Amino acid sequence: MRRLALALALAGVAALPRPASAALFGDDEEWRKQVQERLSKLEANSADRGALIDLSSQIEALRGDVQRMRGEIEVLMHRIDTLEKRQKDLYLDIDTRLRKLEPQVPGAPTGAEAQPGADETKAYEAALNEFKLGKYSTAISAFEGFLKAYPSSPLAPSAQYWIGNSYFAKRDYKNALVAQRKVLSGWPDNPKAADAMLNIASSQDALGDRRGAQATLKELIQKYPASPAAASAKQRLERAARR
Repeated sequence: MRRLALALALAGVAALPRPASAALFGDDEEWRKQVQERLSKLEANSADRGALIDLSSQIEALRGDVQRMRGEIEVLMHRIDTLEKRQKDLYLDIDTRLRKLEPQVPGAPTGAEAQPGADETKAYEAALNEFKLGKYSTAISAFEGFLKAYPSSPLAPSAQYWIGNSYFAKRDYKNALVAQRKVLSGWPDNPKAADAMLNIASSQDALGDRRGAQATLKELIQKYPASPAAASAKQRLERAARR
């Protein structure tokens, strides 16, 4: 395209009329200057047009890359949302099953002590709903407020357990460890203790401490052999052994 532009330019320059002085006296220096100036301008314009064409091509290529990256990001976000939903559903399923088993497990409070008051239940469910909505920071604050208001509630171990799970859902594995260890130290005989240990093992594994995670799973099986968490711990250890 540049060659065509230059050819056209030369044709145009050749058509320029020579000055009368050049025709009469054979001095065409002025005419040559005019030709050179005209050619320089045309070459500059041709170069600019070529640069603009190249720039336009690069812009179109970048637009294509951006559109492709947007599509990939949408796919990844969808996968993340799906995984988070599955994780949340798993937590809720575990909590539901354990709450059904709590009155039947030795060491769990029974009778009047096992029944929380209406205000306690309302506050606990409100905090748990924040977790269900994926508002993990709000859930942590709500459960911490519950523990301050009702430190002796039969729901206190569950509240502390969900604080740990909320940190885990936020991928704050260090604070998840701290929170779940409070379940073990404060309520070692509560059914939530076994599941807290399972979450501790998950947090250790997420932090790269695989040996620590396996040791925690083995301790869980030893301390709470009849718990659903122990069954999950056995499955994890079996999968790890096959790797």
